[in-house]
Amino acid sequence: MAILSIQSAVAYGHVGNSVAVFPLQRLGFEVWPVDTVQFSNHTGYGAWRGRAWQAADIAAVIAGIGERGGFARCEAVLSGYLGELALGNAVLDAVAAVRAASPAALYCCDPVIGDDHSGSFVRPGIAEFFRDRALCAAHILTPNRFELAYLAGRSVATLEDAVAAASRLRALGPRLVLATSLPAAEGEIAMLALGEAGGFRVATPRLPLIANGAGDLTAALFLGHFLRTRDAAQALGATAAAVYAVIEATAQAGAAELQIVAAQEALVAPRRHFPVQKVA
Repeated sequence: MAILSIQSAVAYGHVGNSVAVFPLQRLGFEVWPVDTVQFSNHTGYGAWRGRAWQAADIAAVIAGIGERGGFARCEAVLSGYLGELALGNAVLDAVAAVRAASPAALYCCDPVIGDDHSGSFVRPGIAEFFRDRALCAAHILTPNRFELAYLAGRSVATLEDAVAAASRLRALGPRLVLATSLPAAEGEIAMLALGEAGGFRVATPRLPLIANGAGDLTAALFLGHFLRTRDAAQALGATAAAVYAVIEATAQAGAAELQIVAAQEALVAPRRHFPVQKVA
């Protein structure tokens, strides 16, 4: 079985497909990456080269995969950063085509809109696309705290707020919401998974590093682990352990980019695990 991953890509560094594909492959999945942009590096550097692809280009690549009979073997569609609003239609069309050939396939939507450090950083209309169209089509939604608050239309300052906001989103379509970058005890950062089995929380130490691509890595790993286990709590614990290990290795290396290659063993067998607590 395979995962169709429709995201941005960079040549230098690890964000979007450049951080999602390798970890999913290490978990044993075949991955079909379709890049929405091809940039030299993450835009957080302030300067970059490259271009966003037109929606027609993306649709053509995806159609070609379908023409090879690939959709029948597709277990999930994963989407992330959209460089242009028109790409949203291409993503939803891909989800519909995959589901037609593989009805059990999941759609995991990482609604990349912004974060607490930068605010919204997407082009006009993209945030509304995630809120009004992608949200209701997704099986799994993976917003950070900033995106969770925007999509739910309410503040998220506590764990209780996060549970309420995730519950509101679940009522609109997604079976499972993974909320990241949530408030926790001092020196910690938390994630919440809320689904049919209830709500589960895990907290890890907050490391002195803001890592570009950490959210993309988290969404990919959570999807992979959930596909393997069909258990939100297990997927949450495994994802938190692996992401923490990669960020820890990145901080220890003094690197600006996630060290997913150097820390690749931790992607599948992290040495440190954190307790998962049922909270709802």
